[in-house]
Amino acid sequence: MLIDPWTYRRMAYLFLAFPLALTYFVLIVTGLAVGVGLSFIGVGLAILALTMMGWLLLARFERELAIHLLGARIRPLSVPDAEPMKPWPRLLKTLGEPVTWKSLAYLLIEFPFGIFSFTVVLVLFSLSLSLVLTPLAYLAYLAVPALRPHVIFDIGPGFNVDHPFGIAFLLVVLTGIVGVGLAVASAALFNGMGWLWGRFAEQMLGVEESKLQLAAAKAEVRAQQGRAERADQSRRELIVNASHELRTPVASISAHVESLLKPERQLDDETRRYLTVVEAETERLSSLVDDLLVLARADADELRLNIRSVDATEVIANVCDALAPLARQERNLSLVHTSARGLPRVMADPDRLAQVLANLIRNALNSTPEGGLVSVAAEAAANEVMISVSDTGIGIEPEDLPRICDRFYRTDESRARISGGSGLGLAIVRDLVTAMGARIDADSTPGRGSTFRIWLRREVPS
Repeated sequence: MLIDPWTYRRMAYLFLAFPLALTYFVLIVTGLAVGVGLSFIGVGLAILALTMMGWLLLARFERELAIHLLGARIRPLSVPDAEPMKPWPRLLKTLGEPVTWKSLAYLLIEFPFGIFSFTVVLVLFSLSLSLVLTPLAYLAYLAVPALRPHVIFDIGPGFNVDHPFGIAFLLVVLTGIVGVGLAVASAALFNGMGWLWGRFAEQMLGVEESKLQLAAAKAEVRAQQGRAERADQSRRELIVNASHELRTPVASISAHVESLLKPERQLDDETRRYLTVVEAETERLSSLVDDLLVLARADADELRLNIRSVDATEVIANVCDALAPLARQERNLSLVHTSARGLPRVMADPDRLAQVLANLIRNALNSTPEGGLVSVAAEAAANEVMISVSDTGIGIEPEDLPRICDRFYRTDESRARISGGSGLGLAIVRDLVTAMGARIDADSTPGRGSTFRIWLRREVPS
């Protein structure tokens, strides 16, 4: 124990505790008293704020002393802020932390502890030192005649203090041994007192372990989110760049295939059949690239819309007129549209609205058996205009309905692949409708058909 450096460090702390604690006590009590006394004017609040800052600085100083002189393992006084805070919110946050008030209690409790520890250390150290030095003083007394007193004490046989090996000498030696033992015991006591005070400092000058763990978990979550956002951004950029790069070769392939399929070219039936398949797959690939580009731009907030006043009736008519011949020729389906009289104009991007309606109508055509009906209707509703696309197709199961707008989600894999669907059409519809400040909903009855409704904002008269 006597060779352990922590023993002497803790002893030094016990010596310093009283003057330091006295300083803390005077500064804090004076600051609080003056601040409370002058709290009715602004200067009192300023003094209280300065006092609080002062005791937090003193607590940090005490924390360092406890770590380096007492061997305490103290957690930080505060949890690092996730984001920079302004002074007033930071002050309120500090006042709400339990460790703030625990540190104040620690500094005030240190005052009586400092008095006690200083007294104990001073008394035991002085007593041990005097007992240990007694044999040395006696040897000096025997060795130097000039130090002897003029009166010779001779109490009895063997008690003559001038006798070098008498009983008095043995008592002096015993006193020195007792002094050494007391010094060792005192060192153990000082070491124990310092160790206990260090444990107390660990409880009072550091935040709870649970808060540190929570802060570490939040920091890890933020780091993971940052990595996920960067990865997601990289993915979006990759899709955008790849889609841009793919459009050129796909367009070139389509143009060459179209050139090869011109009627004037002499091709055998098998070659023409193969080229027709290539043409169809090229169109499908081009459509998929365009869909991916739209979704990537929407994800990257790069989807630019020209929102303006639009005649919804005209857009519906144009889309239905373009798709009706295809519906009759390819699927033997009827595509009809109706609009209420005096339908208000809507706020939308006309090109994107046409794309939304085209996707919904194509989706309805693909899910409707031959001889079925697809109808598009528009009517006014409160402050909105509702456009519905209904079909008499196979319908959607109730468990699939909430996910029909998810990307690449297919309610019927075999049907979707045969019809050439990519699983992105409804996802694009949802993103475009949301970007125009509108909303979409759907209902369906399996075996009887589905209805998709778009709710567009009406034009506000100026």
